[in-house]
Amino acid sequence: MLKQISLGASLLMLLVGCQSTPEAAAPFELIGTWQIEEAAGKPLIDYSPAQLTFAADNKFSGNNSCNNIFGDYVHEDSVLRLSPAGSTKKACVDALMQQEQRIMQVLTRINRLRFTQGKLILLDERGHKQLVLSRR
Repeated sequence: MLKQISLGASLLMLLVGCQSTPEAAAPFELIGTWQIEEAAGKPLIDYSPAQLTFAADNKFSGNNSCNNIFGDYVHEDSVLRLSPAGSTKKACVDALMQQEQRIMQVLTRINRLRFTQGKLILLDERGHKQLVLSRR
């Protein structure tokens, strides 16, 4: 009987020791280029060049579908605030111009971020999604 208990305890310890532990989540890194997939709740036009690049010096740049944009940002923990400083002024087809306007409108509303399932979600102060981006 003692042998059986000892054998059972040994098997239990072996099984517990072989359990895999979940891998730690990779640390989130904002710095880099992110493709904009959705703005103001609407998906972007296929093959749209809309993207944002966050640099280590708290500057951002990118493309809002038609024109290049640039500005400053503040990022600390889950807080993210963008201050668009300017953009080029090219004309594009109407669909891209409308998409560009949506993106420009939401940029100043952003004040929080969340990183979920490989997506960067930029939120307004009420927690509503403004932009959804994926790493390029």
